[in-house]
Formats: sequence, C-alpha cells, structure tokens
Amino acid sequence: MLGGWLVADDSDDAEQLRDVALRNAQAVLVVRRRAEEELRKQSEWLRTTLASIGDAVVTTDADGRVTFLNAIAEGMTEWSQAEALGHFLPDVLRLVTSGTGEPVENPVTAALRTGEIVRLANHTVLISRTGREQPIDDSAAPIRDADGAIVGAVLVFRDVSERKRSELARAHLAAIIESSDDAIISKTLEGVVRSWNAGAERLFGYTPTEAIGQPITFLIPPERLHEEAEILARIALGERVESFETVRVTKDGRRLDISLTVSPIRDVDGGQIIGASKIARDITARKRMEEALRQSDRHKDQFIALLAHELRNPLAPLRTALHVMRLAESDPQRVRRAQDVMERQLNHMVRLVDDLLDISRISQNKIELRRESVLLADVINHAVETARPAIEAAGHELTISMPTTPIHLDADLTRLAQVFSNLLTNSAKYSDRGGSILIAAEPRGRVVTVSVRDTGIGIPPDALARIFDMFAQVDRVHERAKDGLGIGLALVKGLVEMHGGTVTAASEGPGTGSTFTVTLPLPTAVTAPVEAAQAAEPTAAGVRKRILVVDDNRDAADTLASMLDLMGHDVRVAYSGRGAVAAAEAFRPALIFIDIGMPDVNGYEATQQIRAQAWARNVRVIAVTGWGQEHDRTRSQSAGCDGHLMKPVEIAALQQWLLE
Repeated sequence: MLGGWLVADDSDDAEQLRDVALRNAQAVLVVRRRAEEELRKQSEWLRTTLASIGDAVVTTDADGRVTFLNAIAEGMTEWSQAEALGHFLPDVLRLVTSGTGEPVENPVTAALRTGEIVRLANHTVLISRTGREQPIDDSAAPIRDADGAIVGAVLVFRDVSERKRSELARAHLAAIIESSDDAIISKTLEGVVRSWNAGAERLFGYTPTEAIGQPITFLIPPERLHEEAEILARIALGERVESFETVRVTKDGRRLDISLTVSPIRDVDGGQIIGASKIARDITARKRMEEALRQSDRHKDQFIALLAHELRNPLAPLRTALHVMRLAESDPQRVRRAQDVMERQLNHMVRLVDDLLDISRISQNKIELRRESVLLADVINHAVETARPAIEAAGHELTISMPTTPIHLDADLTRLAQVFSNLLTNSAKYSDRGGSILIAAEPRGRVVTVSVRDTGIGIPPDALARIFDMFAQVDRVHERAKDGLGIGLALVKGLVEMHGGTVTAASEGPGTGSTFTVTLPLPTAVTAPVEAAQAAEPTAAGVRKRILVVDDNRDAADTLASMLDLMGHDVRVAYSGRGAVAAAEAFRPALIFIDIGMPDVNGYEATQQIRAQAWARNVRVIAVTGWGQEHDRTRSQSAGCDGHLMKPVEIAALQQWLLE
C-alpha cells in the first residue's frame, strides 16, 4: 500500500489487479463525494449567509449575468431571483445620478473590467423595476478562482434613504443655527463652550475661535455668576430653563438684556446628560420699550390726576360764586364780583380744553395756519395782553424790549401770539412773587429771535432735554399747585415749528431763572400787514330774529334761550333731535342753534331733515357742540350747518350770527 492506495506487484495475477483497481475507484468516488458535499455545504452556507445579511447582495458570472440575489436585493430591485437569473446586471440594477438623472456605470461592470474593487459615489440613486427611487451606498468586487482568474463579481449595496434624510436634517439644522439672529451655544456641564454660531458672534462680538473652549463665565457679569451655577444644576437634573431674563456683557463691554432658553444635551443613547444648549436673545430694545410704556402709563395716570386737579381748581370758585349769588341777591356789588370770578374761572377752563384740543390737532397735523403779513410788535402786544392778568396777579415786573424798526412776519397772528402768551404765563407761574420778566426781540440776518427771560425757579440740567416733551412736568404734580397740564411748552414747540422756527430753553439750574428763545424766519418779500379790525362790542342790535335752540342738556338749552330772549329775540327750545324737526316745522325759525351729540336723532341727522323742507332753504343752522375736531367741522358742514361753534360759546362769536 502506498499513500492509501493498493498497488499490485508484477507477480500478482490479473484478478488481483482488478480487485485493486476496483478498490482504488471506490476510494476516489468517496473522496469526490466528500469534496462535493463539502462544496455543497460551503455553497449553502454562503447562500444562507448572503440571504441573511442586512445588505442587498447580487452575484454575477464573468459576463455580468446575474447568478444570485438575496431577499434584500429582491425587495430593492423588485426583481425576484428567478426572474433576474441570466439577465445582465444593468438591466436589473438601473443606477442614475441624484438630481440630474444621468445614467451611472454599474460598479459590477467596472469591477469585471478593471479587476478592482469599485465604490459608487454617495449621490447614486437606484431605480427599481417599478420606477421607485432609492439612494444607495454600494461596492463591487471581482470573484476569482484558485488560479486568480475572474469568474464573476459580487455587489453589496444598501438603502441610505434614512441616512440621507438625517444628513439633510442635520444640514438644515446647521443652516438654521448659523443663520439665526439668536445666539445658539452649547456647553459642557462644567460650563465650557463647545459650539458658537454666527448669531452668538454678532451678538457678543467674540469669534468661535475666541469663545470655544472658554468657560461661559466670560460673558457673565460678576454679580450674575450665581445664576449660571443655578442653571447648570437644573440642567443636570434634566430640567429645561425657559425665558430666563438676565444680563450679559459683550466683547466691547456693553451690557445686554438677554432672554435665555437652556436645554439638556443627552448622549447618543438618550440617557446620560452630557451638556447644555442655550438660545440667547437680545431683549434690550424690548426692555426699553416696556420701560417706555411703563413711563407712559405713569405719565397718563399722573396726567389724569393733574387734569382732575386743574379742572377742580376753577370749579371750586364757580360753585362758591353761585352760592354767593344766591345768598347776596340783594347786594348787586357782591353779585357782580361773583360774576367776575365765574367769568375768569370759566375762561380758565376753556383755555385748558382749548390747549388739549390744540396739542391733539398738532400731533395729528390738523392745525391750519392762517398766514398773513403781520407785525411782530402786534404779535407781542396780543401776547402781553393775554398774559398780563397772570403777571400782575403775581406782582411781577414785565419789561418789553423791541427794535425801533418794524419787523414783518409771514405768520398766523393768533397762533404766534399764543406761543408768547404761553411763555409769559409760564414765567409768571414759575417765578416767586415780585419777580422780573423780560421779553426781547432782536433781528439777526434772515431770522428774528424773541427771548422770554425770568428770575424764576429755573430748570434742572437733566430736565432741559425733555422740557418740551408732552406732559414733561407731570412728575411734579404735588410740588406746585399751579403747575398746569404740562402741555403748554409742547404746544409752543409745535406752533413754532409750524411757522418754520425753533425754540430752545436755557437755565443755569434751580433758582437761577430760565430763558426761552424762539427763532423765526423773516419773509423774503414784505407786504403791508393787515390791520386788525377792532372787536365789536357785544350787542343785540339788529332785526328781531326767530331762533330755535336745540340741546338734550336742558340747562344748556334753557340758559342759552334765556340769554337770547333777554337780547330781544323770539326763542323756542327743543330737547331732542326729533323735537327739533317738529319744532322747526311749526315755528319756522330764521336761525337754529343745534347740539350735535343727542341720543335719539343727532344734530347732523336733524339738520339734514330740516334742510330737506322747502321753507328751510334760507334758514341759518349753527352747530353748538363739544365736538371740535376737524372731521367734526367737516361733517357738520356736509350735513348742512352754516357754522360750527364750540361749547362754551363766546358771546362775540354768537353775536356774529345774530347780526347777519
């Protein structure tokens, strides 16, 4: 026996040789069967492995024809193995470039051609049998026999749709973080900065290189360091900190009001907390706005309290004067003095209301100046006459200094006189008794300056910048009983600027007096000033008129009717809009004074109904109302009213209609 094989020597006979040959053949057959079985087992093992692998697997022969598809490959290509066997792989596995749809060479083809492992680019898309698109990641390798010859190829690929979505989501999130106006920062539980977006750089001034790796405390003022420790402690417990308002310091030293939202960062398993992410938003502008709103709200409350105070001041002597008149009916001198008090206090109330209306009209740009050529001297004289009672009552000395050469202005005489009377009255109010007031005018090139200087209480330096603001003095409600509403200087500023001028205030501080300087442009061409007509004395002269008075306020209607009756006119009264229409039809008046705000039929509607009658074509209808905005006047005119008088009506204004 040699090497497991039986060998006969030359002396053996033929039969022995046959037996040896038979045994040798049987041994060869056993070895072959064992090898085939081993190969079958290996092949089955390989197929089982390829079938159970998580990736798609395809094999081909040396010509690129499919020899095997595992279940994953069948699902992705929508080809069964039985259908795919014998087909060239590019027919089963169609690949294109993502976005463009351009065909991509099958990696198996490349592997068979080059004999090397080939990987696809990460933007390759598999088109399934039904046209479904799936982004894939794959590689192909040649299969070689024992001699190294290429006998086929194997392709392994996987669906990366989820990975692509995750990558896209991460890229989108990164883009959001980088483009956010808010600062987005991550840090460890020890407070060390790990990431720093562009918003953080814009907000705090530090670059990522300067910030990353540094303790977050470089942004925190010393007095706020305890907050950071508290926040990190809460984060370590898994809490989320929302809308935490604090202060941070920028690279250039500015302090910013910040709102923070801080969230825990967990490890990949979602368990252990390993850090924190924070969003920081600059709320400095919001804080300023909130403070401004709080200030405005305080000013509003103070203004309402001050308005009530200022209105009660004249109401008190009005009520007292009424009692005096009742008690002293037989003493004409006392009654006359009481009437004088009532007239002064009523005029004061009217001025308060007029100032409120004027400042409202200026803020809405609804005041129209009636410009004409006027003399500055006339403006000052009118202003002095208006302010003189307040100046004399306080015992002040008034000095007027005017240039000898007449100064012409293109201005609204009434409104400009209002400016200087307000300034003079202001000086009288804020100067202790027996003070001095100087009003002086001086031409300077193309402008003229008019200054009002007093020896009064002065203005603190920090108040000069806001002295012309609306309600600027309401913070001193209880300091002086005669402060006023705090709108006089705002009204002055508005009227001066409407004339193209400026007004400034100066003072060296409390107790040093104040100087207000108005600068007005001089006209390029001078025309003769219009002579002011002498005011006609109130008189009831003229033809006796039939007059209808309409007002749902019975006291207002009856007192006006009584006065008109005393003037010698024939008067009827109606207390409602419907009553006015009926009374007008029965009485046929020549003149109607009608209130606007009435509950049943308002004055506009009643006027329109009266105007619709043929007999009322030439009747004069005058609105007498507390509504004085520009749109109220426009509406009354549209309704058919010939005039619009504000309550309380000035007797001179009323008489103008009585004399027509």
